[in-house]
Amino acid sequence: MSALASAAIATFLVEALQGFVLGDILQIEFLKETGQLAGTLSGVIVAFLIAMNRKINPQNAALLAVAFAEIGLVPAFLAAYLMSFLVRFVERKITNGLDFIVIVIFLIPLARFLGVLFTPLVDGSLLKIGGVIDGAMSTSPFLMGLILGGIVTVVGTSPLSSMALTAMLGLTGVPMAVAALTAFGSSFMNTTILHRLKIGSLKSVISIAIEPLSKADLVSANPVPVYVTNFIGGALAGIVLAYSGLINDAPGTAAPTPGLLVMFGFNPAMEVVKYAAITAAICFTVGIIMSYVFRNYPIKNSEVLPNEDVNSKKA
Repeated sequence: MSALASAAIATFLVEALQGFVLGDILQIEFLKETGQLAGTLSGVIVAFLIAMNRKINPQNAALLAVAFAEIGLVPAFLAAYLMSFLVRFVERKITNGLDFIVIVIFLIPLARFLGVLFTPLVDGSLLKIGGVIDGAMSTSPFLMGLILGGIVTVVGTSPLSSMALTAMLGLTGVPMAVAALTAFGSSFMNTTILHRLKIGSLKSVISIAIEPLSKADLVSANPVPVYVTNFIGGALAGIVLAYSGLINDAPGTAAPTPGLLVMFGFNPAMEVVKYAAITAAICFTVGIIMSYVFRNYPIKNSEVLPNEDVNSKKA
């Protein structure tokens, strides 16, 4: 799952900042192209990271990764994980120097086939979900804001990434505006809950404010306080934003920094500032309240545990 999170940061964050924010808003074609190309590499990067995490030889990991060029993040993730077992089997059974030939001739085509096979299944499911969200906007903005705002902030702190989710759903208009600004607001919740519950160091608090995926280990170690806080704050902010009239036609920009910046390209600046401030206030308040609710919750701190183990051994 850490490979999924890292791949999302390396591709969708670059695509959002370079392509949609700097490229579209500043009208710099080179940066726009850079962002678009980064978005197409998600499958390659996630496959390579999975292979490396599975202790596959770096050369073979790279060979496996190239099979997923222009294949989406989730289909590549599923296919690469399955293929990693076959690659490891080949490495164990075939003498070094010949294993890569087997991988090139047999496993790369198989990996590509699996990636292509999974793509319509994943895309079809996600597009249906995106259609339901768009339809909910016309029938019940309240429900759409509540569900989408809550889901985006939770997914934003999980390895899947809110950027990847909204890009694959193809959200635009009001739903994408809700996703973008609730992702922005999640920074205030996450920094508050981490700081007040003493989850991680100050560096971690700053890091999660900039990009929640960067501290997926801390979130995964303490899922209940972080996810519950994010869902409540995101849902409340999403309800407000659903009636704001703001739009966002840049799918995949559901992240704190690009989520805010890209909104200025589609809406009056003062409206964006006003609703960004409201979202921040809601999320900060929820963070304060939930940190009190979870004040006695047992915290697992991955950055503290190693030091504690060392101290206990010295004792």
